[in-house]
Amino acid sequence: MDPNTPTPPASETAHDLEESLYAVRQKIQPRAVHGWFANWRLALVLLTQLVYYGLPWLRWDGHQAVLFDLAARKFYIFGLTLWPQDFIWLTGLLVISALSLFLFTAVAGRLWCGYACPQTVYTEIFMWIEELTEGGHLARKKLDSSPWNIEKARKRGLKHLLWFLIAFWTGFTFVGYFTPITLLGKELATFSTGGWETFWVFFYAFATWGNAGFMREQVCKYMCPYARFQSVMFDSDTLTVTYDTSRGEPRGPRSRKADYKALGLGDCVDCGICVQVCPTGIDIRRGLQYECIGCAACIDGCNQVMEKMGYPKGLIRYTTENVVKGKYSDSGILGHVFRPRVLVYGAILLAVIGAFLITLANRVPLRLEVIRDRLTLSRTTDEGRLENLYTLQILNMENQRHRYRISVSGADDIRIVVDDKNLQAGPQETVQVPIRLQVDPASLKGPSTPILIKVQAEENPKLTREAKSSFLRR
Repeated sequence: MDPNTPTPPASETAHDLEESLYAVRQKIQPRAVHGWFANWRLALVLLTQLVYYGLPWLRWDGHQAVLFDLAARKFYIFGLTLWPQDFIWLTGLLVISALSLFLFTAVAGRLWCGYACPQTVYTEIFMWIEELTEGGHLARKKLDSSPWNIEKARKRGLKHLLWFLIAFWTGFTFVGYFTPITLLGKELATFSTGGWETFWVFFYAFATWGNAGFMREQVCKYMCPYARFQSVMFDSDTLTVTYDTSRGEPRGPRSRKADYKALGLGDCVDCGICVQVCPTGIDIRRGLQYECIGCAACIDGCNQVMEKMGYPKGLIRYTTENVVKGKYSDSGILGHVFRPRVLVYGAILLAVIGAFLITLANRVPLRLEVIRDRLTLSRTTDEGRLENLYTLQILNMENQRHRYRISVSGADDIRIVVDDKNLQAGPQETVQVPIRLQVDPASLKGPSTPILIKVQAEENPKLTREAKSSFLRR
């Protein structure tokens, strides 16, 4: 550094450093767009919200179709009832979801982010309300810069009221997956909800209202970890939203009737529509950026301009890096889908799904635990036989009543003494059955003999559980 160069004041240096580290957020008011991909987003918004808001109200076998009842430790998924012991299947569903995300990302980029992510879906809904109450993107920008008056307060008040109603209903529905929603509705109506239920309803409502109404693209750009590690799943054959520089450059404005090729221009008219419709405010013409959520709004916007200019569509389109580099044409994209990365993801996903379905199909909805009487290890009956005391804990995990039969093996001439050998348990009921096992001491070869206790449903022989224990001589 030149010693003659004056040193800037410390305050200016700190200010410059602050500006380099932190960028002031410019509020984005995306322009409405219509087209094929916009219709897909609309369809996915409607479908996901129909499922999300509707499932808790659907009844199945006398209970809520989908309910994760944490208090009762039961998880209802239509006709399937899972217990804490079945947590492995809930884990399997999460693993399948993660692998599916990896596979879809390797094939076509951030499809989840652009069409089905809750942040995208609720931001889309909130922007519809914003356009309904405040007008198009130009009217909203004008309203943002105008001073507060009655008209602005009315529009903003109506917008936030509608946002709050949707956010509150979203929070209520979320808690309705963990507390029976009809019961939760009655408790809310009478202001008698529990502390945790009240907290999560309003917390989730506040999160929806804040994320979709205010933070929006900031969640995708700075808070979502997926934006950071997605690139490891991309390769040169991954379909992404791409601007065709070879066709679009050099860009520049021109009249519709002008011979732009004679002017040395590409197809891009530099209208900026692709930037105006982007919900994250990026310019796709600068190349693939981690802020791009793959919503394809820029494709619809650009296609509208190309159609008006009489140019071929697809200046911005879903394509691959290798197509842009000229290694093959768009018609060859399908032939490069089944590449090693995709095949590995697909094979792992199919293997996990297969294992999940097979183990679920072979799941035995019955649990058996054998508890030895710790106070009386062994005693002699009037007949001279040795007797051990046990308690069988039988859990019927199905939604129907079953009668069970008990049998024991492992020792010669073993007898079971129980009040009723034909036991029964109601739907999702746990019963505890005390039993006494008696053995001729002459048949025992050591101080402890391994035994196997078996419980079997009378009407379904496949509904069987076994538990190991031991018979003590003294």
